[in-house]
Amino acid sequence: MAKTVKSVGERVFNAARDGKVITLGDLLHDKSSNDVNNLLSEVHEHGGQKCTPLVIASRNGHNSVVKLLLEQYKADAEQEGIVKFNGYIIEGASALWCAAGAGHFAVVETLVDHGANVNHTTATNSTPLRAACFDGRLDIVTYLVERSADINIANKYDNTCLMIASYKGHTLVVKYLLEHGASPDVSAHCGATALHFSAECGHLEIVKLLVEHGATMSTNEHNMTPLMVACESNQAEVAKFLINPERCSKADRVKGLELLGASYANDKDNYSIHKTYHYLRLAMLERFVDPNCIIEKEIIDTIPAYEKRSESRNLRELEMKKDDPHALHLEALIIRERILGPNNPEIPHPIIYRGAVCADNMQFDKCISLWMRAMKLKQANRRSIQKDILRFAQVFSQMLHIGERVPYADMFEVVQCGVTEIDYGQQRIKGCVGKDIDLEDSANYVAIYENNVHIMLYLFSIVSQMTCTIQEDVSFHKQAYRLIRLAPRLSDLSTLLHLVVNHNTPVDDFHTNDVCKFPNASLVKLFIECGANPDEIDINGNSPLHIIVKYDKPISDFLNLHCCIMSLLNAGAHIDRVNKEGKTPMQVSTTGVSEIILKTQTKISLKCFAARAVKMHEIPYKGCVPKQLEQFIEIH
Repeated sequence: MAKTVKSVGERVFNAARDGKVITLGDLLHDKSSNDVNNLLSEVHEHGGQKCTPLVIASRNGHNSVVKLLLEQYKADAEQEGIVKFNGYIIEGASALWCAAGAGHFAVVETLVDHGANVNHTTATNSTPLRAACFDGRLDIVTYLVERSADINIANKYDNTCLMIASYKGHTLVVKYLLEHGASPDVSAHCGATALHFSAECGHLEIVKLLVEHGATMSTNEHNMTPLMVACESNQAEVAKFLINPERCSKADRVKGLELLGASYANDKDNYSIHKTYHYLRLAMLERFVDPNCIIEKEIIDTIPAYEKRSESRNLRELEMKKDDPHALHLEALIIRERILGPNNPEIPHPIIYRGAVCADNMQFDKCISLWMRAMKLKQANRRSIQKDILRFAQVFSQMLHIGERVPYADMFEVVQCGVTEIDYGQQRIKGCVGKDIDLEDSANYVAIYENNVHIMLYLFSIVSQMTCTIQEDVSFHKQAYRLIRLAPRLSDLSTLLHLVVNHNTPVDDFHTNDVCKFPNASLVKLFIECGANPDEIDINGNSPLHIIVKYDKPISDFLNLHCCIMSLLNAGAHIDRVNKEGKTPMQVSTTGVSEIILKTQTKISLKCFAARAVKMHEIPYKGCVPKQLEQFIEIH
């Protein structure tokens, strides 16, 4: 194989990237200033990063290369690139931002000495100082602040240097920033302050520092104080510090203790039913400590998912549940919903965890009830339920596989919510068009949407295997009709019919693949009955018929293959439609079995022969025949 000859620009970039200063000097020394400027301005892609030689050298800490480029070849210190840091893609990163973020102090010094702007921001308004704060580099933070770096510049989410240092737990950096004027009470878009971030992560020393510098108990967008955030996150030591009578009212102390106890009951990583009872008991004692000022508990309406139970109103009722973990688990869920409110995004997670425990114990009715509650709460607040409907597909598949009956009412609820989620997904994607939304966010919306489309196929596949009454069957057909009307497509323009006839359609491998298989003749029939067009084409011009004839198990799965093809043909799929390669389904068929099935059904009309002749002999037809006929000719 011939060796690829690299351009001078590539060799310059590689030398800078790898710190080969002598090689770099040799490549540049005999070039004109104009050629040097062009070579040093070229952007090269490497490992998902797009950088100039100076930016990549700074990113990788090659100070001798940086000095050479700045001093001898006058490289522009403000060049920007796209770099990767800690799994994040950073757009518009300057050489100084890269050096500060990667902790290369000597490179930072060199760049600043040569005039690099210490407040040069990235595409998300992140500064070199913020990058240094993220990594906890006090030396770089000090150096940049002493050279006029602005500690108050926040990123696009109004997240400050103090906030990121507090969140990451860099105590010395937080102390330095506070001593140099950083305000502890500035809030981000989400309403959170540095105190919220440090409390959530359990950084007690930072919490103390912030309080010493006047941080207050403000609320975030979900009406949660730093105390509530700490309690909800099981950060007991921080909670104990903040719950001090000097810092919060008696009512807030009760609320904090209850939330702390409730959060231990249904947390996978911090589960402790002993701590749950301990803190709930302390809260109850606090309620009644002053007989003249008892804090009565607000009781919310009973919820079916929590077995219509009510909270303990006094110490005696609570003590009766001490040795009943199940009762405490549910009490904790009720308490969390009362304190945080049903709209709080943190409410569903413990409900889902408790449901998963029930599923593991084969208590499917309890699992479904809890998961349904979590899903409904999330969808009511327009939050993604992708993982929720997938969980239901998994547990329903498990039930089918072991011979358990899948309740119609529950399956119908999930299917209905799933179709609504497809609708929401389309609206989210449309909302990205023409707006200033990160490409990463937009791609994430598309990925979630496409996963939801696949999950809906799993759900309808399960439905097709359930024993339903005529009325129940009609109800599911109505939901399938709703889905077809939304006309979901993937990025490659595959429709639902393309997916259900394609043996490469992915199937989740946790229980779901025990009962869901593709191609799926039952779904082909269902979707066609509900109005799916069998002649829609994907990005390559393939109809569902083009896809199914490539099925690689024509013998062992003959009936499925035959039913899929026949359903498509009976619904009017054109056997002579050509894809973008000009091939019909017969011509792309990979097995003799598919060809035989097609040949036995070949009934090409005179109209089709005429259309083929027009295309074959390149007879002008556009504008000479009706529009509908133009489209007919086009597919041949």
